[in-house]
Amino acid sequence: MPDRFANGVTSSLVEPPVNGHSPDGNGTAGAADGQDEKIVLKRKLTLINGVAIIVGTIIGSGIFIAPTGVFYYTESVGSSLFIWSACGILSTIGALCYAELGTSITRSGGDYAYLLVAFGPLVGFLRLWIALLIIRPTTQTIVALTFAHYAAKPFFEDCDPPQNAVKLLAAVCLCLLTAINCMSVKVSMKVQDIFTVGKLLALIMIILAGLYYMATGKLDNFSNPWEGNYSTRNIGYAFYSGLFAFGGWNYLNFVTEELQDPYKNLPRAIWIAMPLVTGIYVLVNLAYFAVVSKPEMLSSLAVAVTFGNKVFGPLAFMVPIFVALSTFGGVNGVLFTSARLFATGAQEGHLPKFFQLFHVKQQTPIPSLIFTCLMSLLMLLTDNVYELINYFSSVLWLSVVASIAGMLWLRHKKPNLPRPIKVHLALPIIFMTICVTLVLLPNFKEPANLLIGIAITLAGIPFYYVCIAWKDKPRCYGRISNGMVNLCRAIFNTTIIESNESLK
Repeated sequence: MPDRFANGVTSSLVEPPVNGHSPDGNGTAGAADGQDEKIVLKRKLTLINGVAIIVGTIIGSGIFIAPTGVFYYTESVGSSLFIWSACGILSTIGALCYAELGTSITRSGGDYAYLLVAFGPLVGFLRLWIALLIIRPTTQTIVALTFAHYAAKPFFEDCDPPQNAVKLLAAVCLCLLTAINCMSVKVSMKVQDIFTVGKLLALIMIILAGLYYMATGKLDNFSNPWEGNYSTRNIGYAFYSGLFAFGGWNYLNFVTEELQDPYKNLPRAIWIAMPLVTGIYVLVNLAYFAVVSKPEMLSSLAVAVTFGNKVFGPLAFMVPIFVALSTFGGVNGVLFTSARLFATGAQEGHLPKFFQLFHVKQQTPIPSLIFTCLMSLLMLLTDNVYELINYFSSVLWLSVVASIAGMLWLRHKKPNLPRPIKVHLALPIIFMTICVTLVLLPNFKEPANLLIGIAITLAGIPFYYVCIAWKDKPRCYGRISNGMVNLCRAIFNTTIIESNESLK
């Protein structure tokens, strides 16, 4: 056994290989004959877990804060509902394209893995770089702030909660869920499953109340539904808020190595989750507009609380509780997938080796989880949710477009690559065209967010050539890296986990 595994790890983490393949057909590979055994992850995630990851991650903070954002930019009930429907359709198209990518490249890592295979290590590293610095910490911080705002709202009925209290509560949420994810995959998935059910019940409660409200003839808020603001800037930002609420449709692709029978369960999970979420989102917004007036919608970040106060009377306190539980589960889903992304980057040599360490028994990436938590805590220095959304959306959607372009390039570059799912050519072309348009619309007048995102992305190039491409590094670099690995091993009882397959 190589020295880096000489830490007393037993073979219980390794599926018994049969001719280099796992006997259960789940694709957990052992070592070939005559070679050292690799320590790899077991496939523990079921179809239900996969659906819960997608639904639970999508339905986080977005549906409770984005309705105000969409309406703020459109000032129109009709166009807001149209944008919500369009965002659901666009996200479903993107998810189907990712189903082709996820079943042809079954490695965890999502966009990073696909860009690495399609365009090489530099492009893959840059995607990992922006995920590390922008996309993942910002997403987790937005969801945690929304959780904190709703959780604190019942104690401040007549005013907004103090910002310092909201930030502190968000920090507690991030730290608690990081601890849970460090403890056990099963425990974190139970949290995900339970809170997914809870958030669906909360949204169904809102939908039924809104439909009852409309059935009684209270339709005043739907007068002049198409009157609003249709500038290109505002339409673009409205789509940003709507698409943020659908963020998470590709997160199951980040943990495909832990998904049982990914060829079948990945597309099935998408087909179950995406229509479910889209239908719920449109109906919830319909309920919001039926009950909450335009001035009330624009004046409150916690639109669901305003809705509850007008509809549920003495039971209105239940709404912020349910919303807080919903966003709590959303933070859990983002943390779970983020840590796996960084672990995949370390396995490919694009991040320090300590990101590749998993707990010996629980198989949880403790160092990756702690780093993800710390980066999110840094993002709490700002508390403007909509600024955060606009800041990271341009970079996020450009990276998604790059992944879909990679899918088309792989069809040309590797035509014999197994593709259990192959979408019609029109779908990726439509998806990329719409996404590029949405990125450009608001940035013609306000290019700062896009330029900052591009600058941060390009700043990763010198880091790549110095830290990754440069092979003859000084010995002190190796000593520091090994020192960090040994320290994490000693503190967290972890070992280096290898992938089932290579992306090279």
